[in-house]
Amino acid sequence: MLAIFEKTVAHPPQELSSPASSKGSKKPKFPEDILKDFLSSHQNNAFSMSFGKSAILAYENPDLPYSVNKRLFCGLDDLYCIFLGTLDNLCVLSKQYGLSKGTNEAMFAIEAYRTLRDRGPYPADQVVKDLDGSFAFVIYDQKAKTLFTALCSDERIKLFWGIAADGSVVISDDIEVVKRSCAKSFAPFPTGCMFHSEGGLMSYEHPINKMKPMPRVDSEGVMCGANFKVDTYSRINSMPRVGSEANWSEWSSH
Repeated sequence: MLAIFEKTVAHPPQELSSPASSKGSKKPKFPEDILKDFLSSHQNNAFSMSFGKSAILAYENPDLPYSVNKRLFCGLDDLYCIFLGTLDNLCVLSKQYGLSKGTNEAMFAIEAYRTLRDRGPYPADQVVKDLDGSFAFVIYDQKAKTLFTALCSDERIKLFWGIAADGSVVISDDIEVVKRSCAKSFAPFPTGCMFHSEGGLMSYEHPINKMKPMPRVDSEGVMCGANFKVDTYSRINSMPRVGSEANWSEWSSH
């Protein structure tokens, strides 16, 4: 999968960008070239959607649709989701949210996001923590022009992110796609974490702790985009508010 978001949509961490990207022989690519490269690599089983300059979503059908790395794409009411993996407690979650038995993981992720966005009965970290399984997902809210992505903590599914030539954020489960797209400005997306355009990067397993950028050097000794890990010594001043008044902008202020 591939997702690209304009920098004004995603608001990426500045530590993800490496000065070495502009100095090396391999330069970051622009979004349209990244998409062409991805589609050319999956000519027979891929499609893409573009949302003006704001976002691009591209998806390839899996060779083994029932494997742990199954891929799903869903669009509903200006919300679009690419989901990788499986939720072991999907039936329980669907019942909890009042969804039909035929709901798949991508449909559920959209409904959970919409519930957080519109009614906010729970903190976002608690909602993601309730997901049991191996998963990664990317949600684009076309109406609000915001990104929400999360990755499970069991490390069975990998996700990578980086910075394109125009400052856009590139997200993919294929490290080679991100390397070719972002030069040195890329890093693994941290496990057990979620990212929202307004809320930034946050550990849903340890929501009271801040995320700390860790310098990363490649095999040639060149500084790359930073890894992000939970800072066990630094805590957020207060927890996200719970209730109907809670929303993404309040999460971002903590």
